[in-house]
Amino acid sequence: MAGFDKVVANYAEAMAGLEDGMTVIAGGFGLCGIPENLIAEIKRKGTRELTFVSNNCGVDGFGLGILLEDQQIRKMVSSYVGENKLFEEQLLAGILEVELTPQGTLAEKMRAGGAGIPAFYTATGYGTPVGEGKEVREFNGRHYILEEGVVGDFAIVKAWKGDRYGNLIYRHTAMNFNPEAATAGRITVAEVEELVEPGELEPSQIHTPGIYVDRLIQGTFEKRIEKRTVREG
Repeated sequence: MAGFDKVVANYAEAMAGLEDGMTVIAGGFGLCGIPENLIAEIKRKGTRELTFVSNNCGVDGFGLGILLEDQQIRKMVSSYVGENKLFEEQLLAGILEVELTPQGTLAEKMRAGGAGIPAFYTATGYGTPVGEGKEVREFNGRHYILEEGVVGDFAIVKAWKGDRYGNLIYRHTAMNFNPEAATAGRITVAEVEELVEPGELEPSQIHTPGIYVDRLIQGTFEKRIEKRTVREG
């Protein structure tokens, strides 16, 4: 079954083929479940003019935020962008293009793209700047706007466990956008905390079937806390 082995030897091989101007869909929410080492490899490669579809853009100095340092990102399609000063500076300076998207709509855009659905109607955003310029239809007396599904040249995700065939299990909150993102890449790359042999994962527990995953690598991760809140006394 060697032909089904998705494991690559290093991060350079994992992100081989990523070129300037491509679209990358990234899993994660805040700093939870982000493919941090794959992001670091994109920084090392120096790939530029990228469009990223991701819930947020990391923080200053970590996650997708490191790609802003050398202006590798041209456009962000995101839901929440409030934790990154450099992001704010580049947006206000006109360096970074930003398409703000409601969080549920963003998840559905990924899911639809992965399912081969080119577009869908949603009531979210109707009558707001989000809906400007978009087709409107009325169903059962309610207005809906047309949103397009999204497919990336690459999708990068992070999972808790994966086997050599690319089957993935995410852990708790780190599941977030990762399952949707994993389906929506022409090339999907996953990094995992733990690599196991085929047959070791309980089939009913698998969140992303290996059919969606093209490359797999085991990494080590820094578990950061985005905002530390403590109680005095």
